[in-house]
Amino acid sequence: MSFGESIKTVLSKYATFSGRARRSEYWWWWLFVTVAVIILSIVDGALGLKVSDAEVMGQPATGFLSLIFALAVLVPGIAVTFRRLHDTGRSGWWWLLSLLCGIGAIIVFVMCLQDSKPDNEYGPNPKGQPAPA
Repeated sequence: MSFGESIKTVLSKYATFSGRARRSEYWWWWLFVTVAVIILSIVDGALGLKVSDAEVMGQPATGFLSLIFALAVLVPGIAVTFRRLHDTGRSGWWWLLSLLCGIGAIIVFVMCLQDSKPDNEYGPNPKGQPAPA
C-alpha cells in the first residue's frame, strides 16, 4: 500500500475500529501525522500561534494549528492502531496499554511491528486481498 493510499484508507475509515490494517497502512499513517505535526509546529512558531505562553514540563507551549490537527487525527490514529493490533491477532484494547506508561507504549509499538497473522476472528488477512481502489 502506498503513502497516499494509506492516508486515504485511514481517513475513509475515520472511526472504524473493526477489521484489520496492514503494516504499511499503519506506518505510512504515522509518518504522515509526524511530518504534519512538525510542519505545523514550525508554522505555529513562525506565526506566533500559541495556545498559551506557559511551558508544560519544560516543553514549549503547543501551537494552535498543531493542536487542532492533533485533535482531528486522534480518533483515526486510535482506530488504525486497533485495526493493526487486530491484524496481529490481538484485541485492539491492547492500545490502552500505551496510556499507562512509557513501557506500555513500547510494548504496543513492538506489537504493531509484527507481521500479519492468517485469517482470524477479526477478518481475512489483508495481504491476500488487493489494495482498495
